[in-house]
Amino acid sequence: MTTTSTLRDGILFISLAGDLVGPPDTAAFVQAANDYLSADGISCAVDLAEIRYINSTGMGVLVSLLTKFRTRGGELVLINPADHPRKLLALTKLNNIFAVVPTEAAAHQQLLTAASS
Repeated sequence: MTTTSTLRDGILFISLAGDLVGPPDTAAFVQAANDYLSADGISCAVDLAEIRYINSTGMGVLVSLLTKFRTRGGELVLINPADHPRKLLALTKLNNIFAVVPTEAAAHQQLLTAASS
């Protein structure tokens, strides 16, 4: 799995590609989020458009990070999940827990709005 992250307007944007199935694949993803949380960041958007496959461990990582961000008063949103992650979110009913948006621009707007309210 490849992970790229950028910080814009106080929001951490993480793009993932490949399979989200646990260590060692998730290490860079979790480290980027934890580093940002350590720097008092509270909002994150994770782009899942290029994730081919995700298993329960990968879903657990997403839930864990969502919990960390919400505990600090922030939010984590998922951007445009590919077919398999989208189906797994629906199957596990986690699509009711995560905010899912179609584009990075929509995630940016939603997180900025949430931060200002």
